[in-house]
Amino acid sequence: MAPSRITVFGLPGTGKTTLAHRLGELWRLPVHELDDVLFTKDGALPLPEFRAAVGSLTTAPAWIVEGNYSKLRDVTWDRSELVIWLDYRLPVTLKRVTQRNLRRLSGRESATRPLTWSAAFFSRRSIFANALRKYLRNRNKYRKQIEQTAASGVRVLRFRSPRQTRRWLNQQITSGRHER
Repeated sequence: MAPSRITVFGLPGTGKTTLAHRLGELWRLPVHELDDVLFTKDGALPLPEFRAAVGSLTTAPAWIVEGNYSKLRDVTWDRSELVIWLDYRLPVTLKRVTQRNLRRLSGRESATRPLTWSAAFFSRRSIFANALRKYLRNRNKYRKQIEQTAASGVRVLRFRSPRQTRRWLNQQITSGRHER
């Protein structure tokens, strides 16, 4: 039987959104992108409001949430039956962030918020710099948090490469575990 409460977690550029939507289609589950909850037309929600909104989503019996918000792990990871950590090497992540930024800047891919060259690559707070910073600063913290989550009884899958993720996803598709 397929899990009905899933968190897809990983650094920018790992393919969280793509995987979450593929699983949502496969297992007929609603998918919630945490960035869409955090960022409203009026700007980012304050943390207490963000936590409350996500907490409300994860009290439902079936869902997939995706995002890189370990500070919400008590209302996402701890309520999950399955947490999937996309933990790819830095060159893979930076290449993917670069490619996505270029697609968005050229208009070949839509962005939820307007994107400039500075916001994509050149400012200290750019998407590229954020991906690098999170990889260097937070990866060990994420590993410890994931270990705690697994120790609490939540099933955790940690994929180290896109190939490993694709292989697992293909197994889910061919095994018939998508039946509800």
